[in-house]
Amino acid sequence: MRLGSGTFAACCVVIEVLGVALFLRGFFPAPVCSFSGTEHQTESPAPEPSAGAISNWTKLPPPLFSKVVIMLIDALRDDFVFGSKGVKFMPYTTYLVEKGSSHSFVAEAKPPTVTMPRIKALMTGSLPGFIDVVRNLNSPTLLEDNVITRAKAAGKRIIFYGDETWVKLFPKHFVEYDGTTSFFVSDYTEVDDNVTRHLDKVLKRRDWDVLILHYLGLDHIGHISGPNSPLIGRKLSEMDSVLMKIHTSLLSEERETLLPNLLVLCGDHGMSEAGGHGASSVEEVNTAMILISSAFERKPGDVRRPKYIQQTDLAATLSIGLGLPIPKSSIGNLIFPVVEGKPMREQLRFLHLNTVQLSKLLQENVPSYKKEPGFEQFKVSERLHGNWVRLYLEENSSEVLSNLGSKVRRQYLDALRALSLSLSRQAAQYDVYSMAVGTVLVLEVLALLLVSGPRALSGKAELDVPLPSPAFSLLCYLLPLGLAALHVTVCTSAGGTCYLCSLPWLTAGGVMVLVSTLLCAVLSALTGMFAGGKRLSKNPPQCNSRSSELDLLILLGTVGHTLSLGASSFIEEEPQTWYFLVNTLCLALCHEIYRNCFLGDDCAPQRCPHAGEDFDGVAAAPQGKSPGPDVWELDRASRRPSPLGALRGPDRWMVLASPWLILTCCRLLRSLNQTGVQWAHRPDLGHWLTSPDHKVELSVLAAVSLIMIFVLVQKRCSLASKVAMAFGLLGIYCYRVAIGNLLFPWQQNNKDISKGITEARFVYVFVLGILFTGTKGLLKSQITADDFTVKTVGLWEIYSGLVLLAALLLRPHNLPVLALSLVIQTIMTQFVWRPLRHNAAEVTVMHYWFGQAFFYFQGNSNSIATVDISAGFVGLDAYVEIPAMLLTTFATYTGPVLWASHLVNFLTSEASRPAPETQASGTLCLCTKLTSTSVDGAKVANCHLLRLRELSPHWLSLWKGPQSVSS
Repeated sequence: MRLGSGTFAACCVVIEVLGVALFLRGFFPAPVCSFSGTEHQTESPAPEPSAGAISNWTKLPPPLFSKVVIMLIDALRDDFVFGSKGVKFMPYTTYLVEKGSSHSFVAEAKPPTVTMPRIKALMTGSLPGFIDVVRNLNSPTLLEDNVITRAKAAGKRIIFYGDETWVKLFPKHFVEYDGTTSFFVSDYTEVDDNVTRHLDKVLKRRDWDVLILHYLGLDHIGHISGPNSPLIGRKLSEMDSVLMKIHTSLLSEERETLLPNLLVLCGDHGMSEAGGHGASSVEEVNTAMILISSAFERKPGDVRRPKYIQQTDLAATLSIGLGLPIPKSSIGNLIFPVVEGKPMREQLRFLHLNTVQLSKLLQENVPSYKKEPGFEQFKVSERLHGNWVRLYLEENSSEVLSNLGSKVRRQYLDALRALSLSLSRQAAQYDVYSMAVGTVLVLEVLALLLVSGPRALSGKAELDVPLPSPAFSLLCYLLPLGLAALHVTVCTSAGGTCYLCSLPWLTAGGVMVLVSTLLCAVLSALTGMFAGGKRLSKNPPQCNSRSSELDLLILLGTVGHTLSLGASSFIEEEPQTWYFLVNTLCLALCHEIYRNCFLGDDCAPQRCPHAGEDFDGVAAAPQGKSPGPDVWELDRASRRPSPLGALRGPDRWMVLASPWLILTCCRLLRSLNQTGVQWAHRPDLGHWLTSPDHKVELSVLAAVSLIMIFVLVQKRCSLASKVAMAFGLLGIYCYRVAIGNLLFPWQQNNKDISKGITEARFVYVFVLGILFTGTKGLLKSQITADDFTVKTVGLWEIYSGLVLLAALLLRPHNLPVLALSLVIQTIMTQFVWRPLRHNAAEVTVMHYWFGQAFFYFQGNSNSIATVDISAGFVGLDAYVEIPAMLLTTFATYTGPVLWASHLVNFLTSEASRPAPETQASGTLCLCTKLTSTSVDGAKVANCHLLRLRELSPHWLSLWKGPQSVSS
């Protein structure tokens, strides 16, 4: 069977996308939810158990509070309130915690610790999935049962001011609202003033039941300058004043109401030491939660450490406090201290409603729910509760009722914890079957490409899949039957449902046939390859390739990295793996250079530079034309190669020193940004440079880095692009001065801080101009096919535009990362790849390795908390979704994208390469992308140990880097 190269490539891409989609469908767990929906909101609550007696309590308990105010401070870490910062900057809050009528807790927020999933958790009591991180950028309407919807249905009047995410999640739920944009992180003053300005008016009114305030300024300060910024203290003092105003107003109003009011101070997530959030560090998941009400007993001076609760517990507590049914998908427990002062019968009734709701949710999501310990404890609790109610209705002695009631209460609390734990475990289960099938599909495509890729992707070749013996054909016919039997076995076995099992049998059968067909194609291609290898072994080559050692290192490094991702500790510390691989690569290149210079090689003609070849570019071609393959072959035949040992002067010394210079650069970069779980907390040069005391040193380093960038980039640009690059880099420095990051030499300090919008847009103009010039050159080269120089200059100018954009978006202390990246690229191009004549496959893998290393040199990690979202708002005075997403993505993956772009430039400039090698590079790029996908599959075995939020940024980096190269 023969397939053309285009058909073969298209089939590989389609099957790969199918495999990845199937893998992701199984990887993102189905949420624990109630299948009865929210339409039955008028259903009667569970009656009070009475053990045969007639109970008169069949309705929901009345509300505990007249009004509820929720003051949510974005990124309110627990130590901001309960630590030294709270004592210093929040005195009124500290007073309430220690001596007031309040209950203080450390509320644990389950990852992903970003705003929209946390709001869902607070209001629904459920555990949002990691897919909500993506939906956080464009929050859809929340259809899941929640406290806000229940309150609106009960006639409660709700007012909201703050993050517009609430308005998107709960449209038409608020009688009055004023939303503020949460993504414009450069603003941390006006975004809170827009909330506070409504307080004086709304606190005097009596026409509302629930008031929700969402303050964003603290989170924005964290994104800009981290949790240790002096701005943090001023913002906490501002929030303390707001809390005091609300609390005193609620206390004065209680004189005219029968029920007390409730004030809830809480955070949606914490803040990492770098200022971000999204992952699972203690600083990100531990948030402060304080419940303040005159209904609670005053504490004489309680300085104990607050107890830990789950953030999902708030939904059940608010529902009980407002006299509402608990949301059906809530897995949270009632915060018992809130009702601890109530009569025993009310306490037990509240606990019973909570356990009934959790038990129903367990029955709907766990097939073997009767075996769960929480369900058994619930049945015991309900039976004991019925006995207590019977004794209560029979008016037994108070001592008997108190003793039995305490026992029932303990039993209920144990049952609540067990039920909630069982539901939390259920939410973390994965569809392993779908993940396995998706991974197998991707690995089969990868194997087929590795075996047949060089022939199939050649421009003139076709993929020939031979059909071997009848016995082999019989095996391929029986394979689908075996897979179908396996599918039936999996789908009929006990356990949770699988996505593939829910598909129609015809569709699932098609997937099984596809898997078996690919496997047969791989085996057939392997048979043909071994047959060809036997024929080739009869005529062995006369000399061994001197690249065998380097190729072995590349192979072992790639395979070893893939295998290392089977352990969670290696994923958490993946930066160390890439640092090791890059350093080892430099040592291997050093060994190869020294061997060529001092010992020579039998196969030197394949490796040594041509006499008279310029290290800064390709060999000269007549009239700027691209030399065709025949010209280069003739040139090789007529010239005698010059070994590296023949080099003299500076070129020789630069070639010898190049690996050591690269190692030195990498060591400096490792000290700039510490990353990884075990290293992120250690001091580094980045933290030292970004402290306010070292702004002068940071300014000097940034200026030197910008000058280096200009010198290294401008040499191959046109005159217009050189001028644009110079003015653009100058504009970048002015932008950083305007926003207060850097200083001009004549400045002592920069008190006049602005958003730098004009300066940033000034730079964007030059970026677009350079990109336009490069694109015009590329289009011109397509029209004039022989104009090779125009094409290379156009590609380089596009690369230069990306470098200028990266310099604008990266934080000032990361400008040396960009500058040293260009230095390493220049050294490798002039003194390693061209002198040693590495083939396209080796150069591609080296670019990929360095691109991954520079992803971590920037300070990134396999945690979404290290994503610098402030880069998406450079030059913007309002949140614009598409540009903000694109800029944030580019700033995060600057390393892989720039190294991929440099690879395109290098391979294009190497016109002397024979056509098969250049085509092989395309094969390798596609294989690299698929290898990255298989790496994701290798992580499956570890998903239950390594939390999902550690992987998402890493997956994106694996896909985007090679994808840019292959395109």
